[in-house]
Amino acid sequence: MVLAPATLTFGIGDLPLRTAAGLGWGAPTAYDLINTAAHLRPGESVLIHAAAGSVGTLAAQFARLAGAGRIVGVVGTADRADYAARFGYDQLLLREEFPVKLGDERPDVILDPVGGSTRTAGLEHLAEHGRLVAYGYLGTYEPVLADANDLLMHGKSILTYNSNLLSQTHPERLADSARHALDLVAEGKVRVDITTEYAFEDLATAVQRLASGATHGKSILRVA
Repeated sequence: MVLAPATLTFGIGDLPLRTAAGLGWGAPTAYDLINTAAHLRPGESVLIHAAAGSVGTLAAQFARLAGAGRIVGVVGTADRADYAARFGYDQLLLREEFPVKLGDERPDVILDPVGGSTRTAGLEHLAEHGRLVAYGYLGTYEPVLADANDLLMHGKSILTYNSNLLSQTHPERLADSARHALDLVAEGKVRVDITTEYAFEDLATAVQRLASGATHGKSILRVA
């Protein structure tokens, strides 16, 4: 038996159970990052860190549907760049190439789950009136300091998104985003790529691989 809040429980229609499991927390998070937190406007450019991950591959697709003019992804390895290329990125950079290989390009939106020096560099290279959305600190918990006056002069914004907190404070908002994401997947406009399926007894291995950044796409756990 599994217990869940009624607000966050809804039917999946004809969607295969395995695909629905792949939506998880990542799909509403990716949807909200693009549409709710960043408020991406048609024609704007987006830079997505962890571009080959579950959230990154979905965010790129949601960004394209929202009318993004250009989508750049940042990944850790060449293999991950090859994988991420399947999801509509216009350009992919390796982590060590960011931000130098951006050149004079200034993204309108940056999605950053990394933190630390990556977040600092993102703020520096953000376009005027750009938005950096912080939604994790995979790289380091090191604090990032920003001068509010400097941000004001350039119209830059730092936004945060915490889906776990949202599920506790405003679960109806998270549920609404999850339904939007589910509908787009059901209509074939967004693809959830399940790359690994673990048996329940391999849960510890699954968590370890996720924590170490050894995965790409979506991993799911088989409970029966």
